[in-house]
Amino acid sequence: MGQSSVRGRGERGRRAAVPEPREPGEDGSPPEEERPASPDAGRRSSGGGPNSNRRRGKEPPKRSRGVRILRWTALTLAVLVLGAAGAGYFYYEHLNGNLRKEDLDLGDSKIGKPEPNAAGQTPLNILLIGSDGRNTAENVKLGGAKQDADRKPLGDVQMLVHVSADRSNMSVVSIPRDTRVTIPQCTDPHDGTVYRKTEGPINESLQNGGPGCTVATWKELTGVYIDHFMMIDFSGVVSMADAIGGVPVCVKNNVYSHDSKGHGSGLKLTKGTHNVKGVQALQWLRTRYGFEDNTDIGRAKAQHIYMTSMIRQLKSGTKLSDPGKLMDLAEAATEALTVDHGLGTVKNLYDLGNDLKRVPTKRTTMITMPWEYGGGGEYVLPKPGDAEQTFSLLRNDIALDGKDKKKPDATPAPTEPKEQLPVVVQNGTASTVLGPVSGRASVITSELARLGYAKATANTVLISQADTTVLYPGEDRQGDGLAVAKALKLPKSAAKSSTSVQEITVVVGNDWREGTTYPKAATDDADKTPESADALNGEQKGCMKVNQGYTF
Repeated sequence: MGQSSVRGRGERGRRAAVPEPREPGEDGSPPEEERPASPDAGRRSSGGGPNSNRRRGKEPPKRSRGVRILRWTALTLAVLVLGAAGAGYFYYEHLNGNLRKEDLDLGDSKIGKPEPNAAGQTPLNILLIGSDGRNTAENVKLGGAKQDADRKPLGDVQMLVHVSADRSNMSVVSIPRDTRVTIPQCTDPHDGTVYRKTEGPINESLQNGGPGCTVATWKELTGVYIDHFMMIDFSGVVSMADAIGGVPVCVKNNVYSHDSKGHGSGLKLTKGTHNVKGVQALQWLRTRYGFEDNTDIGRAKAQHIYMTSMIRQLKSGTKLSDPGKLMDLAEAATEALTVDHGLGTVKNLYDLGNDLKRVPTKRTTMITMPWEYGGGGEYVLPKPGDAEQTFSLLRNDIALDGKDKKKPDATPAPTEPKEQLPVVVQNGTASTVLGPVSGRASVITSELARLGYAKATANTVLISQADTTVLYPGEDRQGDGLAVAKALKLPKSAAKSSTSVQEITVVVGNDWREGTTYPKAATDDADKTPESADALNGEQKGCMKVNQGYTF
């Protein structure tokens, strides 16, 4: 390798986009720029030395091919990693942007979040709303009734999902869409319109400002605190069903939901099990004319069968093992949903999904609110006794499947004599529907004093709570809480551990609005789900009965 060879390569290097590497020295040593610099390299004068050519603007020495490839590879990998991270971030923001968000509660309920249990856990309540809005061409096509295109949507499907504090079980309660309830005063967050309190079908609550008014209505009806809502429309159901890949459902006979008067969803299935998706899934969920007695009650049962089947399908993981399908599902879900601001990010939805995933399928129970006809069959009313018993189970975090672990019967001894035990009494009757009852804290304080609790005092802060409760600060004070509950003739279940109180605290709820004698439970089976709720377990593969007028 002569000198001319090196000079020729230098000429090419000045023309090349990327310089070629310099040849190693004749003795096999590295080229000049790769040799370790001498200790005094930085002290060389500008007039000479091995770096003088660089300082004089001459061609810089060439790097070895191995070093150059390594550096280009590292740069390429860095670009790819950063690009992927950037794409992930932008896709995450894209999904967040898909979500529509609305206010959680448009009413004036004073119902507070449930007290944490001894482990600091609280239950989770999510209201699911299916809207019949025809606000897009696709929704008009799927929902029919073009004359309703400009009408405000109705909340025709409503289900309250209750996840226990320890995430061991989940209960889902549906309510028929024409159930007559008190719809509280709601203020539309978009235009400030105030909708006065009224009586009407619960599905009309959605028209009074949006899903936040439906949440307010449920809180007033049930006394249950609601953490979040999720709302979906016709096209959302179709896209979600497609993304999941279909859901297996079953009918006991051929069914065609259609008659000469135009009634029916159009669902047409032969006897047996079918994997429904897309429009067919929407038809299944909307079918009223065709199942059992052509009522919303039959439709609710069909929805429960669909949901339990979908849960089993998702838990099996078969539809989520493919990243492409998972992305399709994420896209469909975020485009389909309207949620409250507390659920308004993909991360929050993901965290919620993890909470729900912890619940075993066998501990999932779906019911319809116990009901009875009113107005000569024109509408539905909550069934006296049974409906309130069901709501009480939710409020007290008692599983609808009846499989909660029984607490030991042994009652710990009080830590102090009752005459020396400080007890705080608070009025919890601040209900916006029934209105507060003044003086309840003072009345029960006087009753406790009569019973020997000389240090009982009244807290003048008015709150809203459905059930009368005795809160005690920590498990070591359980005996004191149970003793106070017993003195007031409250059930043992009324005594609860709480991290938010420092003294034994009695909250007089809306279930005890008068007198000094606590009203007895309407049934001896207060901790059991009423038979009228028609419970369906998450592992049951139900099959819908078909109305003989809608078969073929």
